This record gives sequence, C-alpha cells and structure tokens, in this order.
Amino acid sequence: MRIKARALGLTAEDYFNDKTLEDGDLLYTGVMALPADFWDKHGKGVESWSQGGFTYYRVSGPLVPSLMINQFVYLESSDEAPLYARVTEITGKTAVLKTLREYIHSKNAVWGVTARNREQNFALNLLMDPECDFITLTGTAGTGKTLMTLAAGLAQVMEDRRYSEIIVTRVTVPVGEDIGFLPGNEEEKMGPWMGALDDNLEVLAKSDSSSGEWGRAATNDLVRSKIKIKSLNFMRGRTFLNKFVLIDEAQNLTPKQMKTLITRAGPGTKIVCLGNLAQIDTPYLTEGSSGLTYAVDRFKGWPHSGHVTLARGERSRLADYASEVL
Repeated sequence: MRIKARALGLTAEDYFNDKTLEDGDLLYTGVMALPADFWDKHGKGVESWSQGGFTYYRVSGPLVPSLMINQFVYLESSDEAPLYARVTEITGKTAVLKTLREYIHSKNAVWGVTARNREQNFALNLLMDPECDFITLTGTAGTGKTLMTLAAGLAQVMEDRRYSEIIVTRVTVPVGEDIGFLPGNEEEKMGPWMGALDDNLEVLAKSDSSSGEWGRAATNDLVRSKIKIKSLNFMRGRTFLNKFVLIDEAQNLTPKQMKTLITRAGPGTKIVCLGNLAQIDTPYLTEGSSGLTYAVDRFKGWPHSGHVTLARGERSRLADYASEVL
C-alpha cells in the first residue's frame, strides 16, 4: 500500500489504532534499579519489620509515585549489603518493600533448578507465589523462560499439590514453510510444536541424579502424565480449574487471542505467558500490536500479576553472542 500510495503521490500513514505502544523500548520491564542515594532520600522515618522469614520496609519519598505493585527493585552498592525487594503495597505516599526468597541458593532450588542471575531470581519469586495469578516473562532466546516456568509448575503440581496439572499451549506459527497437515489426535498434532517442552523436560530430568536410570524413567512418565498439551484453536468456552497454564511464544498472539486465553482461568488457576518480542513470526503483528505487549501493559500494577523482562541469556556462549550480533 505504501509503494502504491507513493507512486500516486498520496500520503500514507501507519495504522495506530491497534498499537499498545509506539516503541517496544517503552514497555514496562517489571524491574527498577534504585538510585545509589535511595536510602538518603527515602530512609527518613522508614519502618521495618520481619514476618514469615521476610523483611518489610515501609518507605516514603520522591520515588514512590513511579513504583508499581509487584515491581522488583534492587540496589547493589559496594559499601552496603545489596537490597533485592518487591513492592507489595502502595498507599498514598508510602510503599512497602518486601525482601525476596533467594532462589540462587541450592537449598531453595525449584525442581532442581536455581536462578543464575538477578532477573531469574525475580521471576522465580513470582512463579512460586500463590498470590500471583497472571505472570508475563519476556526476554531474548535462552534467558530461561520456559525452563523456570516448567520447573515452578512441576514443583507446585507434584510437590505442593497446589495445581492439578500443567497445561501447555502455544500459537502454531511455523518459522519457515509449512510442512502440510500433521497426523494424529490433538496431542499428537501438537507434538512437533512442543520440541521446546521436551528439551526442557530433559534438562529437568537430568538434575535428579540420585534415583538411577529406572527411577528417572518412572519420574519422566509421571511428569509427562501431569502435562497436557492443548491447541489454541479449541480454547473458546473452556474453563480451567486449579491448573497451571503455560502459554509459550505468546508474542505471536493478537490482543483478542490473548483475551480469549486469559479469560479461561477459573478459580485457583495461574497463567504464565512467555515470549520474546524480537521473535514475532506472524506477518500481521509488530512489537507494538502483539498480544503480549498488550497484556504486559494492561496488567502492570495489578496486585495479582507480575512481569519480569529477563536480561541475560544463560543457554550457551554461542546462543548469547548470536542474540546480540545477528
């Protein structure tokens, strides 16, 4: 259309109605680095108390209006112990910061997985929080989105019995040319799209080395029986009760599809959306109009939702370098 308009000498403008944001860089990241003088400006009259193994700080100061509920804040200064906290409430001019559980230590490992960097630790704090019903994780290839979510899902389904099963779904948009119709029932048709799931399950199975070959095979079968793979096409009208729903490659969803999926949640269900806004495979979506951008933007600040943009790739030095230079 632009080329035709140019040839005819007409002005052509972009269509702005469906865009959530002008620029992908403006998207809420869920993480804020506190300035080095944070305690000088916000430390006057600070209240702190401990409860349930966590420390809480009630702070007031110029930064409070820019904070969001469930946003993570951190202060890594050389002279004091670092502060990693989550905003749990904002009332008037004060905000309450709650310290985090350290998932970097192996004693807090989730299904054998520990956080390898600051943002992964933030993400695991959200994923393991029963009060968080809707979580979005974005980040480049290899930042650990699917692995951490699966580990958190398995820990809460198998160990805590908080959810009855994990439901995995994703948009079936091929990266290259399509290879025609796939045989089998719904689960089998979704098989080729679920390579990422199998790769991650392999890593999670490997971390349990104590049980030997037979024990591992039995665990694998048990884990597999708790994971259901569903196609997006048949979601309309369903209700999920007590499920851990993982929506992978959510950047390929339109805002309407995103709404359809999130409104499937019944009581006790947690929905996690994962995606990389730099890898949109659908020709009709951009970073600004993707359903994932839309969800992150609309849900920010809601007390039962959280978002983290994962910054560091942990897959391999090759994958990290490729993400940067290609």
